[in-house]
Amino acid sequence: MKKTKVIAFFIAGFLSLSVFSAELYSSVNSQQRLHDLQQRWATVNYTLKDDAQEKAFEQLVADAQQWVEQEPESAPAHIWLGIVKSTYAGAKGGLGALSLAKESRKSLEKALEIDPNALSGSAYASLGTLYYKVPGWPFGFGDDDKAEELLEKALAINPNGIDPNYFYADYWFEQGEYVKAESYANKALAAAPRPDRPLADEFRRKEVEQLLARIKREQ
Repeated sequence: MKKTKVIAFFIAGFLSLSVFSAELYSSVNSQQRLHDLQQRWATVNYTLKDDAQEKAFEQLVADAQQWVEQEPESAPAHIWLGIVKSTYAGAKGGLGALSLAKESRKSLEKALEIDPNALSGSAYASLGTLYYKVPGWPFGFGDDDKAEELLEKALAINPNGIDPNYFYADYWFEQGEYVKAESYANKALAAAPRPDRPLADEFRRKEVEQLLARIKREQ
């Protein structure tokens, strides 16, 4: 009887360890995928042009889609599929851009269903940006009121982040509210650097500085 209990104990322990190891591997794998997509996206979005950029974006979309298919309940996977598609839409322009923007919206909405706080509220920030960048009816789904609501939710989660403050500054600039735009742009410029995303930070800060220059010309 004792021998049977000992064997059962070791089997249970082995199974528990196997489950823990699988979960740990999945977590590590997800973090590596996230880091890889973030680094490659920054390179593609900020340093490539024309055909080279389009081909690279297509590969990023395929890789992000594969991540979603393998981890359908991963909010970061859906967020980054949405981010890649939305920035690809901005780079692509033309008729194909709107369909990409709609696909991006779907991915970001799915991320919010899974975990609205994932990646410091990035789904709210990216979706809010889509709503003020995309044309409104009858051409698109753009909605400035919806954009403001979503961007405020992003800032509630990540009040000092460079991205949500930059997006909100850009939003207010497009609304002609230059004092508000300047305030949020300065907050974006004062944001702490992200050690794991140096290239994205470098170019985002340049975008913030360019926005501040445009604001000053309008004041």
